[in-house]
Amino acid sequence: QVQLVESGGGLVQAGGSLSLSCTASGIIFGINTMGWYRQAPGKQRELVASISNVGSTNYADSLKGRFTISRMNAKNTVYLQMNSLKPEDTAVYYCNMKIAPTWQDYWGQGTQVTVSS
Repeated sequence: QVQLVESGGGLVQAGGSLSLSCTASGIIFGINTMGWYRQAPGKQRELVASISNVGSTNYADSLKGRFTISRMNAKNTVYLQMNSLKPEDTAVYYCNMKIAPTWQDYWGQGTQVTVSS
């Protein structure tokens, strides 16, 4: 079985920074796309950022320049650096990975990020 474990959420004041990480463990033959999504109360889950296995990145337009996604393949880990945080960034953040041999989507348990004004 594959498990994704997230860490790094918490409470921060507006303008501050947080770093999230997510590590996959279990039977892993390879990982294609890694990504971060978020879901605020009463809203649908939305893509924050994704990164391909060759390092190509994709960001939600509203987050470009403030968030940075990266990955360390040797550690099966994806990171999200969040700067200049705003109260509207408050949400539960989930990591997502497409993992071989099945290439199905796996999700982390979610980590709460709260930005106070």
